[in-house]
Amino acid sequence: MAFTPDLYPLDLSGATFSAACGGNHPDGPETCLTLAAIPGVAGAYALGDSKRPDAEPLRFTAEELAAAGIDVDRFRR
Repeated sequence: MAFTPDLYPLDLSGATFSAACGGNHPDGPETCLTLAAIPGVAGAYALGDSKRPDAEPLRFTAEELAAAGIDVDRFRR
């Protein structure tokens, strides 16, 4: 397994988040995941939750997202 750097100290101030929504209950609010590439770090992403916009986004490598079944291309605008 390759070494994964600590992504949490990295600055997200220049990150642009895009949303992927779906799987909503008909009577509930829309639920979305938000994803942004972490500026300056190839293959590193911040993953947020639209229901908790003030929560700190989780951070993952592209390989970790792929292993979890998350397709980063679904978030591209």
